[in-house]
Amino acid sequence: MRKEEEVIAIRIRLGYIGVEDTMDRVLAVIRKFPELEAVPFRHDRFEDIPAIVDENTERVDLWLTSGPLVYDVVMQHGDPGVPVHALPYSGASLYRTMCQVFLQHPCEANELSFDIVSENELIELFREVGLDAAALHRADYDGSYRSLIEFHRSLWSDGRTKAAVTCVWYVYHELRRLGVPAYRVAPTEAAIESTLASIVLALETERYKDAQAAVQWIETDPYDRRTDRLQTSDDLNRLEWQLTDKLLHYSNHVHGSLKIISPGRYILFTTRGALREATGNFVRIPDLPELAELRASLTCGIGIGRTMDEAERLGGMALAQSRAHGQGSWMVVFDDKTAKGPLGDPVPLEFGYDTQRFAEAASRSSLSPATLGKIEAVLRLLGTDTINANLLARHLKIVPRSARRILIQLENSGYAEAAGEESPTARGRPIRNYRISLKQGR
Repeated sequence: MRKEEEVIAIRIRLGYIGVEDTMDRVLAVIRKFPELEAVPFRHDRFEDIPAIVDENTERVDLWLTSGPLVYDVVMQHGDPGVPVHALPYSGASLYRTMCQVFLQHPCEANELSFDIVSENELIELFREVGLDAAALHRADYDGSYRSLIEFHRSLWSDGRTKAAVTCVWYVYHELRRLGVPAYRVAPTEAAIESTLASIVLALETERYKDAQAAVQWIETDPYDRRTDRLQTSDDLNRLEWQLTDKLLHYSNHVHGSLKIISPGRYILFTTRGALREATGNFVRIPDLPELAELRASLTCGIGIGRTMDEAERLGGMALAQSRAHGQGSWMVVFDDKTAKGPLGDPVPLEFGYDTQRFAEAASRSSLSPATLGKIEAVLRLLGTDTINANLLARHLKIVPRSARRILIQLENSGYAEAAGEESPTARGRPIRNYRISLKQGR
């Protein structure tokens, strides 16, 4: 294969969602990156964007949007299935627009109206050029073009502003049509190039990560609930062969190599990329016909490491976590001291198991670093530092009695304190809440 063909073979299909006035500029910069193949889509209004994504996701490997607002529309519509990036409104793009404004409309900062750009960014910009940033006129997009247009127009018609600065293409054109001096914040070539360079770097990093070693420990009872049908040793052997055959099909699906350790225990060697794709980025258990019958009985631990030896060791740690969650659970342990699972749960927990980070808390509370990491992950998921035994038990998949014991151990070691009680029913026993801080202790 010629070198040119090799480059084309690995090009990433970049779907760009943008507007007419910046489309050519963005596509010209994309063409500078041999790793990327532009798949452009033009929109006039935000309402066009969901249909663009739904109808073309299979045609692209990732999306690039013309700005944060378009990015928000894509993400709020639902999971697009591929990574999404946005060109920035801030930085060089904002500075260039402000240079145009001050050249054509010399004025104070409070004689301009802005939308979308954050107040902090505007204050920082005006402070750097020596202008007073008090009493700025700005508005956020609330889902209505008309409200943004009216915001800018009314300020200008009342004589309170001399010009409008907008990040929205449609608003810009409507203001110009109404006679309002308007300027649009659009990405500079440097901002586009910087964003694309970051995307390429992220892709290269992801390729490196996909090449990492992955080892999956698989544990099952091949005779579970079948002993009444097993009459001879041939029946036992036939059952084991059938199980192994199903797992070999799964091994082929993830481009791996399956080894039998003992009856009901297997080890699978493959790559992170293969398992990432099969599990939807380590979120679900693979939905494969060969696993359908076995799914409830397969307990699996996946280790991701820089070497096969490290991945095998981490896979053993993951299997221990899976056993704790019960038969049929799949857990993953990564080489950056984080773990994830159980796969297939509506919201799999992502938690740290760094023994050094939790060493003091583990020593004082007699809880394992993995348990402390899970508690931290649950609190982060809930967006709070306060929890009760029932809620903790639900997320850790343990009985409330065990969750109460954990919270009492944290309280006794100074990592939790009582934070009031709540009654689930009028006659129910009050449930004690605990405020947790794993950085404290006594």
